[in-house]
Amino acid sequence: QVQLVESGGGLVQAGGSLRLSCAASGLTFSSYRMGWFRRAPGKEREFVADVNWHGNTNYRDSVKGRFTISRDNAKNTVFLQMNSLSVEDTAVYYCAAGSTSNWNLWGQGTQVTVSS
Repeated sequence: QVQLVESGGGLVQAGGSLRLSCAASGLTFSSYRMGWFRRAPGKEREFVADVNWHGNTNYRDSVKGRFTISRDNAKNTVFLQMNSLSVEDTAVYYCAAGSTSNWNLWGQGTQVTVSS
């Protein structure tokens, strides 16, 4: 059974940090592009960051310099280190796995709440 399970969300004050993890099972992890998305209340889901099998990364502009995505292929896990969090980062964060052109698999999401 293919599964992506996120963890690490929670409540943090503005300026603080959180580290999200996404554990994958049932797939050849090293062959997948892995990504993080988020959905804030009342808004559409948006791309946050991704990392391909070579370790190349992409970020949305608003998180560049604050968030870092990384992967550990030996542990089938992708991480999102989030620093200097702001209230605008409050959202449900989703892990995704896919190819170069499509996102095929999604986790259930983990809530990140940043208080002012």
